[in-house]
Amino acid sequence: MARNSHFRLARRETQIMEVVYRLGRVSVADVLAQLPDPPSYSAVRATMNLLEEKGYLKHSQQGARYAYSPTQPRQAVRRSVLRRLLQTFFGGSAEAAIAALLNLSDQRLSESELDRIAGLIEAARNKGE
Repeated sequence: MARNSHFRLARRETQIMEVVYRLGRVSVADVLAQLPDPPSYSAVRATMNLLEEKGYLKHSQQGARYAYSPTQPRQAVRRSVLRRLLQTFFGGSAEAAIAALLNLSDQRLSESELDRIAGLIEAARNKGE
């Protein structure tokens, strides 16, 4: 898979990958049933083949159908996307990204959410010691 290619998925490709990660092993019909405003079967199949060419998906034969699954765990993809996002929009600064996320929220964070965030900060602080 091309370095940093996770950051460059089209909207429909991203929707398909979300379905694949949620369901695990899928057929084209499985994905089609989960997509909002779904395109044709052949359009989904073509997009999944493209995702396979890009290195996001792999397939195996299951009877007359292909069963697709991701080539990398969701966490690895998440890390890759976040690294690229940090570099592109925040100059590599996690602090700037976190500040933007906190300012973006339309609603106030609950006490339990704030406690979890504080716990993550404390764990990061202890990790550096």
